Amino acid sequence: MFSFFKKKKTISHLRLSGVIGNVGKFKQGMDFSGQEEIIKKAFSIKKASAIAVTINSPGGSPVQSHLIYKFIKRLAKKNKKKVLVFAEDVAASGGYLIACAGDEIYANSSSIIGSIGVIYSSFGFKELIKKIGVERRVHTAGKNKSTLDPFLEEKSEDIERLKSIQLDLHKDFIKVVEDSRGSKLNKNAGIELFSGEFWSGTKAKELGLIDGIGNADQILREKFGEDVVIKKFEKTKGWLSKKLSSSDQIDQLANVLEERSIWQRYGF
Repeated sequence: MFSFFKKKKTISHLRLSGVIGNVGKFKQGMDFSGQEEIIKKAFSIKKASAIAVTINSPGGSPVQSHLIYKFIKRLAKKNKKKVLVFAEDVAASGGYLIACAGDEIYANSSSIIGSIGVIYSSFGFKELIKKIGVERRVHTAGKNKSTLDPFLEEKSEDIERLKSIQLDLHKDFIKVVEDSRGSKLNKNAGIELFSGEFWSGTKAKELGLIDGIGNADQILREKFGEDVVIKKFEKTKGWLSKKLSSSDQIDQLANVLEERSIWQRYGF
């Protein structure tokens, strides 16, 4: 008498979390070089039926976002794997750009999704240094080398130059979203999808920015069976990085504040 056992399906589950780019003194943000190997490992499981990617990021560097997005797309094509993306608290700006590497995108109903735009922010200290009696001295070779110096008055030509660069970056971002989401985007909802606005997961589904509501464990079991084997991949900090990042309280506080300023743009 023969007994036949149904083979369990395997899913590689990759987790990408944090502000995108080199953030803080000890570069604790999420960048391509830091995530490359763990992404490769997730795709190296030959028997994996699909690759799941959980994203929790408010964005950051446009370049690092593009590098991670393109790498996931390339490995998915090379290994002929379907990619399912799951947004947690936030998949906004560069976080949403990376999410577009997925064939399908899911989120919690309360997740923050979108922010398809480009931002530059700084401070102006021109009047402050006058009050405290500080004289600013700048010497450059190249008339535009001191563009948007925070200690000098803004120049209209500097702002126009910055706007031009931002428009180029915004076009690149829009192209990624349109190539990824295609006809799924609801452009007739009376809402400008590419204004930099962000939405709840529920609204994002209405707008076609995501495919459904649900968490990774729930959706993966619905699609691949209750007995699906989920192999988790996530980059962890080495002992030296942990030691360094906690060795100086002032540096640690600066790192926290730098990251929090980006996260809180989408917080409650």
